[in-house]
Amino acid sequence: MELESVQSIALKSANAGVIPPEFVRPENEQPAAATLKGVVLEVPVIDFDSHDKELVEKVSEAAREWGLFQIVNHGVPGELISKLQQVGKDFFDLPKTEKEAIAKTPESGIEGYGTTLQKEIQGKKGWVDHLFHTIWPPSAINYKYWPQNPSSYREVNEEYAKKMKEVSDKLVKLLSLGLGLEEDELATALGGEEAHILMKINYYPPCPQPDLVLGVVAHTDMSSLTILVPNEVQGLQVFRDDHWYNVVYIPNALIIHIGDQIEILSNGKYKAVLHRTTVNKNKTRMSWPVFVEPPSDHPIGPILKLVDDRNPEKYKTMKYKDYAYCKLNKLPPRTNSLEAAMLSR
Repeated sequence: MELESVQSIALKSANAGVIPPEFVRPENEQPAAATLKGVVLEVPVIDFDSHDKELVEKVSEAAREWGLFQIVNHGVPGELISKLQQVGKDFFDLPKTEKEAIAKTPESGIEGYGTTLQKEIQGKKGWVDHLFHTIWPPSAINYKYWPQNPSSYREVNEEYAKKMKEVSDKLVKLLSLGLGLEEDELATALGGEEAHILMKINYYPPCPQPDLVLGVVAHTDMSSLTILVPNEVQGLQVFRDDHWYNVVYIPNALIIHIGDQIEILSNGKYKAVLHRTTVNKNKTRMSWPVFVEPPSDHPIGPILKLVDDRNPEKYKTMKYKDYAYCKLNKLPPRTNSLEAAMLSR
């Protein structure tokens, strides 16, 4: 593995009572200073089994006004979610050598077990380890980066992948209709059946000084959509009205993030949500975000039907792989203003 895991650092820090300085965020980013106290953000909760017209209105409004919402009655059995969480926890409970058997390599890209995903600003690190691998389409899966232990990991994730495909297809259809497009236009713009779905497991071990660190720094997701389930430990924060707010989960709900690619395709009508994660002093926090992404060579730009004299093109068209490279390496964005807009929110 390229760096010592945060899980290992956490064990040493627990004994010492302090954390290494590279994990201490600047004061203006620290949760103790930057979080609005005593207020919990009540994000939209949408019944995914509602009538289509009502559902289109609710989903599109949430995507325009929030960029984040929770869905219930989504068709993913609670038992399957519990199994997904258990096999993920079991993997991170394995000995170090077993986890590192599927560690990231220069050739693997983002897939595999590791602790670094993107370029770190000023050498500051996030209090998180992760596992990343493709789960859809089956032709794109490289099982080399899937855990062999626990033995049920593959079966559970393959079943969950099918459910994520169903949920994501329905979400994209609803978002397309909410833009006044045909139901399949947004999906086509995202690459159609060639779109990929990736699983990420985030592991945030207990931290003796949680008010000084972040699990993941403030960001928008570079994907099209993110579909997330957490464990019972709170930690998701959303930036809204110039403040950071805690978001409370509904058990067995799916948390939906609008990502950069849908913001670009909608020409800014839908908003990618600016969010970050905090950690806990005594408990391990985990989350299972699933990212729906265009094919790497697929060009993404505003859908032409959404561009006119009153709504000029806000973003340039570029291949998804080029966009992802810029975002992960903190390079100047090649879209017109997306990153600048994120930072100004």
